[in-house]
Amino acid sequence: MAIVCTVLAFTGCGTPPPTNGRVEISYWEKWTGFEDDAMQAVVDDFNNSQNRIFVRKLTGIGEVERKLMLATAGGDPPDVAGIWPATVPSFSEKGALTPLDKMVKEAGIKREDYIPVFWDLCCHHGFIWALPSTPTSLALHWNKKLFREAGLDPDRPPRSLDELESMSERLTIVEVKRDGQMARVRYPDLTDAEKKAKDFKLVQVGHDPQQPGWWMPMWVFWFGGKLWDGERQITANSPEMVQTFHWLQAQSEKYGVDNRRAFGASFGNFQSPQNPFFSDQIAMTLQGVWMYNFISKYAPQMEWGAAPFPAKDPATYPLVTIVDADILAIPKGARHPREAFEFIRYVNQQGPMEKLCLGQRKFSALIKVSDEFYKQHPNPYIKEFVELAKSPHAQYAPRLSVWGAYNDEMNVAIDRIMALDATPEQALDTVQSRVQWKLDRMLTRWDMVKDGRLKEWSDYDAR
Repeated sequence: MAIVCTVLAFTGCGTPPPTNGRVEISYWEKWTGFEDDAMQAVVDDFNNSQNRIFVRKLTGIGEVERKLMLATAGGDPPDVAGIWPATVPSFSEKGALTPLDKMVKEAGIKREDYIPVFWDLCCHHGFIWALPSTPTSLALHWNKKLFREAGLDPDRPPRSLDELESMSERLTIVEVKRDGQMARVRYPDLTDAEKKAKDFKLVQVGHDPQQPGWWMPMWVFWFGGKLWDGERQITANSPEMVQTFHWLQAQSEKYGVDNRRAFGASFGNFQSPQNPFFSDQIAMTLQGVWMYNFISKYAPQMEWGAAPFPAKDPATYPLVTIVDADILAIPKGARHPREAFEFIRYVNQQGPMEKLCLGQRKFSALIKVSDEFYKQHPNPYIKEFVELAKSPHAQYAPRLSVWGAYNDEMNVAIDRIMALDATPEQALDTVQSRVQWKLDRMLTRWDMVKDGRLKEWSDYDAR
């Protein structure tokens, strides 16, 4: 109860309204601002649509995963929680989530109702642990004005990784000293001696794979690789991963470690007009469907486009993307699981889902979408993101309870190779040994409790 009181104080909810004898379910959500407003409108619609259940949403909950685990362990969890798919493996294996399989089946909800990858994100060990609220996919965003200034076709994004690198060089501008004066030139116009000396200052860069840096270990997807074999082995030092790391390291070898650090130090906050993409410092970036919201707020005059980020081998791996989602789950020990599921089911109907996703300027996780949704959507490239999510090459973070540690180790390795302190092979071998050891330990523990857990989940019935 102390955690709930803390959250109430944090959100400033004040005196709760009367529920008129209805079953009240508590809903914890991490959103703030217009994203929270969009979900509140759906909550209000649900509350007004019937007189049996009242959803009370507690909003802006920071560190929602940690607080949810503490509340669940303390026997006082909310009825519904908005979390991320990456938490599902760990939370389910630790017995902190309620399996939804029987309720989903009773409701007639099927995988075929969804863009497949978003259903899969909600599953683990063959059980359903959540349903989507708002999804995302990632695409290349490019600055058309900078393309035009570089002599490139502003309406033609790169179609292969090699072409992206060529365009990136043309879009890169440096300051270099010539005849005692500082001159601004495009990188391809530097002399071989100037390129070798790296005695220049980066002013504008075509593409920086470390910007924003949120998905660094997952660049391997664009090289046709994976992060694990789907069963018991991670693949941190696979040939595809080594190739990926050599591509990353080439950025430091080309432009210089110190030059790249100094350039990165000049960036403003992501959510500001000083974001390097908005301020014409970076011409191309990998970003999610949400980027439209920030462009419209911080750079409304910007000419931009969105398209699939090109793979190393685009003929074999077209439409590669990373997907993620916000999901709605029922914690283990929730007081009103069936009423909680009724709300989750409501959100996953076409009308409420479209209202929520339109309010957040995202796309629906459902296969069936109305023409009106696309007509009203302000993002001119919204269908690009939908097609990327439907691609067989849509990828997501590994379904591993050790993914947090794996991701941390990969980012340490990336820092080493970008600083030219280690070869890709050396850095990745270290990750492989450290994380495989952690995965082996986790799997050993899981093997000891697996049969009991699977039976418990199969037998669960919210009635």
